[in-house]
Amino acid sequence: MQILSAKQIKALDDFTIINEPISSLDLMERAASACAIRFAEIYSTAHPVHVFCGKGNNGGDGLAIARLLSQMNFEVKIYIIQYSENESEDFAFNRKRIPDNIPVLEIDNVSELDALTPESNAVVIDAILGTGISRPAEGLLAEVISKLNQFDIPVISIDLPSGMLADEFNARTDQMINASHTFTFQFPKLSFMLPENADCVGNLSVLDISLSKEFKAETNNFYISGDFAKQLVKRRSRASHKGTFGHALIIAGSYGKMGASILAGRAALRSGLGLLTMHVPACGYEIMQSSIPEAMSNVDSESKYWTDNIRIEKFNAIAVGPGLGTEKQTQNSLKLLIQNSHVPLVLDADALNIISENKTWLAFLPARSVLTPHPKEFERMTEKASSGFERIKLQRAFSIKNKVYVVLKGVHTSVSCPDGTIYFNSTGNPGMAKGGSGDALTGVIVSLLAQGYNSKEASILGVYLHGLAGDLAAIELSEEGIIPSDLISKLPSAFRLLKETGLH
Repeated sequence: MQILSAKQIKALDDFTIINEPISSLDLMERAASACAIRFAEIYSTAHPVHVFCGKGNNGGDGLAIARLLSQMNFEVKIYIIQYSENESEDFAFNRKRIPDNIPVLEIDNVSELDALTPESNAVVIDAILGTGISRPAEGLLAEVISKLNQFDIPVISIDLPSGMLADEFNARTDQMINASHTFTFQFPKLSFMLPENADCVGNLSVLDISLSKEFKAETNNFYISGDFAKQLVKRRSRASHKGTFGHALIIAGSYGKMGASILAGRAALRSGLGLLTMHVPACGYEIMQSSIPEAMSNVDSESKYWTDNIRIEKFNAIAVGPGLGTEKQTQNSLKLLIQNSHVPLVLDADALNIISENKTWLAFLPARSVLTPHPKEFERMTEKASSGFERIKLQRAFSIKNKVYVVLKGVHTSVSCPDGTIYFNSTGNPGMAKGGSGDALTGVIVSLLAQGYNSKEASILGVYLHGLAGDLAAIELSEEGIIPSDLISKLPSAFRLLKETGLH
């Protein structure tokens, strides 16, 4: 799914209006209908609805949604923010269509909201500002946004949270609506992908309003939908054998950190891998044999960390890093692996920490290797970013320069490619923010590589399945209660769900 800029979305709206053809009012009605239907899927008519509207087209959406919800037997009140004498034509038209049974209050001063104490089961719809704004909210608008953020009730933002900029970073988060849920139209916005904005966006619903498919827009930012991920899954032949699905090598673990190697290995096997060899220090031999009996163990000559130059000719994919340690001999072994590998590598954790101290080694990485840093590890390899938008630019430039794929972990884990495209993940939850989740992701990606997926496919499908497995685990056990082992146990269910249904 493409991620388009505010300017491109405006052009797409205009193209649809001219070429469908459809009036702007009817297109607004279509969008409002999609929002009303989605709202009714989440809330019953027992929830009073307070709709806050600006005076532009986003406000026009809000007025139309209020009318439609009233027709669906919701109790609705409308609040129009009088921050300007100007109003859009579509807003003015929809205002005339408001029936007499819906109360309409005009807000000239934020103090007029002091007496507003919405019922505990009420819901606010935020239709104050849309994608048309180019600067942070100020004056009465900023005051109303701040006031709404004080209400302890759900807020549904239409198109994007008011005050958020679609394509730029707004450091003034106090001037943005903290939405519980955002209903956006046709395509997500790039600003939704930033970790700084995650709590303002809340849960995201991308609503199809049938904008023209003939419109051609160039973008290098994409959102990984379930339908897209489903298309990547390879069909398995009935005549397959274990060799068909590849042989992966995972170099991981050190004294006191063998758990990381176990998590990576189990995740690899739960992701369809045919054969797995784990290279571990001697202290991990019995641990590996008893913890992952399906894996073969290759034991290092050193008892506590990796030192050996490993024969790698027979492996289809190699991952290195989880729980590895950064001993000098381990660094030397990693350098030799980078220089000698005939296949792309998956580098994680301490492998990345070692590279951050030896940045010249980046030039010797096998083409199409996959690096899976969290933000701090990425910062050590590049530089500190002042915002999520700047980090996206750094990530894109890093992949292009070094001809590698970067899986930057976060709220919307992003996969940057050597051609400059970036894919943002749509699955996952805060319960996955625990040590070991990244080790599991490494196992998933190296497993897919060994099975014959290319680096791009393995990275995109890997992050989607990893996040989906985490979501399934959280549904059963809660976000607070899940651990990476639970996520790994749900990988088979994630595969089955994706192949059977596809997800959006």
